[in-house]
Amino acid sequence: MITQERNLDKRVGSEDTTLITLSKPTKPFLKWPGGKRWLTRHIVGLVDGCQFRRYFEPFLGGGALFFAYQPPNAVLSDVNGDLINTYIQVKRRPLELIACLRQLPVNEATYRSLRSDDPKRNIDRAVRFLYLNRTAFGGIYRLNRNGDFNVPFGGGARTPAPLWEENLLISASRRLRNASLICGDFEDVLAEARAGDLVYCDPTYTVTHDNNGFVRYNERNFCWDDQKRLAATCQQVAKRGATVLVSNADHEKVLELYPSCEVRQFDRMSLLCPDSQKRRPTKELLFVIRPGKSR
Repeated sequence: MITQERNLDKRVGSEDTTLITLSKPTKPFLKWPGGKRWLTRHIVGLVDGCQFRRYFEPFLGGGALFFAYQPPNAVLSDVNGDLINTYIQVKRRPLELIACLRQLPVNEATYRSLRSDDPKRNIDRAVRFLYLNRTAFGGIYRLNRNGDFNVPFGGGARTPAPLWEENLLISASRRLRNASLICGDFEDVLAEARAGDLVYCDPTYTVTHDNNGFVRYNERNFCWDDQKRLAATCQQVAKRGATVLVSNADHEKVLELYPSCEVRQFDRMSLLCPDSQKRRPTKELLFVIRPGKSR
């Protein structure tokens, strides 16, 4: 089951033949663990100058690739309902968000109050989400098994001020104007992908032991069965004629899920540890599945 933003966006159907190209980047407004800002420049060489009808990003998170390339026809989704609601409110009501955020002092008492709050209005939920995202320890997004945000206050220089001082929300609102925003499972959303579309998947990294060392993003980890389901879904999407890119962990079991696919390996420093002195080198993979390619 998927839910989506209604009465605002005109969805682009598979019969639409207007080709789009990727263009000028915009900085993401969210700090997101495992985000792919570092990877976007590497993907340029793979897709720059290509033409696509629609762009799908079913593990939206911070939306680094979407904001880097600015496809005018995009389907952006995630299973995190609060995340998608925040995107919808940024798209529709950026000035109201800014006005509310500017009234909130940055201190531990305010942080704890908002963290324990459960707002009913969508705009208030987005304000809470943005404030916590910009003031939490290490910028971590983590929910416990009850779905409660449980990251401590960050302190120091962490503040939501860049959202308006650097014009991040206004710029993001403009870029999201023609995007469809959906809360739903990747398999349901990608069922709409067709020939001429570009798909980028950036799941939470999990290997066969289901203990990936990464923080929990949602109430339930992205498990190994989900990894297998994603690989099968991406193969089917490519068979229908879409170009599919998948970021994933550099692990032999992950490699086995994507036979005969192009594989790019990247070395980088892990950014998930808030202490820069404790970060270690890590490797990640990017799978490229060309249209018509499948097992």
